[in-house]
Amino acid sequence: MNADMDAVVHPMAVVERGAIVGPGCQIGPFSNIGPDVSLLENVVVGSHVVIGGRTEIGSGTVIQAFASIGQPPQNIRHRGDSTRLVIGERNSIHEYVTMHVGTVDGGGITRIGNDGMFMVGAHVAHDCIVGDHVVMVNYSSVGGHCVVGNHVTIGAHAGIHQRLRIGNGAIVGGLAAVVRDVIPFGTVYGDRASLHGLNFKGLERQGFARDDRNRLYAAFKSVFDPNGIIQEGAKSVLEQDGDHPLVRELAEFVLTSKVRGLCTPDHSDPTGRFRAGGEPD
Repeated sequence: MNADMDAVVHPMAVVERGAIVGPGCQIGPFSNIGPDVSLLENVVVGSHVVIGGRTEIGSGTVIQAFASIGQPPQNIRHRGDSTRLVIGERNSIHEYVTMHVGTVDGGGITRIGNDGMFMVGAHVAHDCIVGDHVVMVNYSSVGGHCVVGNHVTIGAHAGIHQRLRIGNGAIVGGLAAVVRDVIPFGTVYGDRASLHGLNFKGLERQGFARDDRNRLYAAFKSVFDPNGIIQEGAKSVLEQDGDHPLVRELAEFVLTSKVRGLCTPDHSDPTGRFRAGGEPD
């Protein structure tokens, strides 16, 4: 163990030879820190936590009791390869959360951003790239090789199919089964999840002005016009208003959706409009 003198390691914790424990770290009783783990400064590890693999945890991250971090991926092709998990700064990782290292086939690394909250029982699978300020609510799960953008919220018990993209600012409703890409600032829910509007509250919280929200909404309606073709709508709004960053992000996301396609609106909605997310003010 290479532990800074300022670190506090409970005498009933096991920190294996080779592990790096930075200044200000705290490790609770009955936790096990593997030999290839690196804890940067001020990481707090509760009791009964297991951290293994080639795992790096960024400063200020707090891991609660019974979490299992950096274990081998749930992938039948994994043969104990030397792959990695990198977790950013100031994350809150709650009880029974699981995050796995990557696979050789998937690039060899699972990466978690900064300032996220991962509630009880949340799971991040191998080779995922998860952005900043992500909230995964209780028992939600992200399958392997997914890309989750910044400021995304994934509701309780929601399941994200492997190899999907969840765009910046999107909201996934509780119990949703998501089998297609979710556009930036999209709101999806249901089994199988469909698109029900935009996350206007999230846009407002991130400081986007009313004009920004209105222009994104206009582009959204054009792209998902029930009488049009989605890709053609995306190309059209890119030509008409592609200088606006939100509009460009939406259009480019749509045009680069390849693997499983997009979550799209349910135009059978009897109200005749997208219910969740409503319209901008």
